[in-house]
Amino acid sequence: MTKQPGRVPAAESDEPAVDAASAGSRPLPAPGAAVLALLALGWLAAMLWSTREAITSAAAGVTAISLSAFALPGVISAALVAGAAVALAGGNLLARRYGDWATLRFAGAIGGGMLVGLAAAVAINLTYFDTSTTNVIAGTTAAAAIIGGALAGARTAPAIGAVVTAALGTLIFVVAFSRARDPLFDLFGSGDSQESLINAAKWVSRTESLVAGLLAGLLAFGYLTWARRRAVRRDPEAPALRWPAYLLAGAGPGLLLLLAEVIIRVGGRSLLDLASALSEADAVAQTSLGTSRVDNGIWVLFVGALTALIAFGRTLSPAHSDDDEPAHGPNPVADQVDPADDKPGYAKAFDADPAETFDGDPAETPDADAAKADPAR
Repeated sequence: MTKQPGRVPAAESDEPAVDAASAGSRPLPAPGAAVLALLALGWLAAMLWSTREAITSAAAGVTAISLSAFALPGVISAALVAGAAVALAGGNLLARRYGDWATLRFAGAIGGGMLVGLAAAVAINLTYFDTSTTNVIAGTTAAAAIIGGALAGARTAPAIGAVVTAALGTLIFVVAFSRARDPLFDLFGSGDSQESLINAAKWVSRTESLVAGLLAGLLAFGYLTWARRRAVRRDPEAPALRWPAYLLAGAGPGLLLLLAEVIIRVGGRSLLDLASALSEADAVAQTSLGTSRVDNGIWVLFVGALTALIAFGRTLSPAHSDDDEPAHGPNPVADQVDPADDKPGYAKAFDADPAETFDGDPAETPDADAAKADPAR
């Protein structure tokens, strides 16, 4: 068996053979998952507490039902993010201890979401009034947390961490933006007429969605950039995430908002129907709020994805073309010259002095040889 030059057989190599494909395909962990889990749990607790305060401060009966329906979207969105964050942190612990096992990682993610959902449901049943809406809120919140945990069982943990970070930042921004609604209504020409109020509300909602999408895309890109730098510091040969990961991370908050709306309309259908049946104004309000939430999720999805992709594209360097030649290319004439010969080949003919060539001994010139051969000349 012949050996190829420049290669060392595996049996003769001093280092053990490493499967490059398996090493490069090893998934990267999500950095800061524990901190994200604590922040998401704190945000879920804040949403549950604010909803309880709003319900208990209102009069019993129809007002509590209406306020529960208004507060349900915030609780469901927070439960989705909290379930995903806790499952992500648990997945990092399992991968660090038992290695990368897809089934174990997915089971651990489901378990993390179930823990969050169970804790939230118990807290709702213990602290809320025992009404017909309490069990609806508790059950829908638990389902949202379990679904969020299942989403965190994906293989691309850094992308899921970016989605959780961007979604948490978006939810906090939406609550903080409520303080700027009144000045924006005045800015967009809100007056005493109903038409002006509707137009101003439309522009305020679009402004909120646009800024939330920009924030989501920037947060997703920043998290993935930070995760990439940490991975390179630990392992210089760590695989880099491609553009689909940035696209998913930027669009993730909008997808979570749309998913939360699906959970609300399926799990909380009875509560929404009760709130809509109170009066015609409540029915119009619930329909308008549902449409506004869907539009907001779509805006955040597309604006966030576009922002993350643009930010990622600005980090790419221009590709080098094959037609590009170096400034000092090789000299073809010099490459044909033998270094052992001072003036070889045709290079000697060009370097020779014409005077030395034709002014020498006439006997050595071609004409002299011809004269000797022909007597007539």
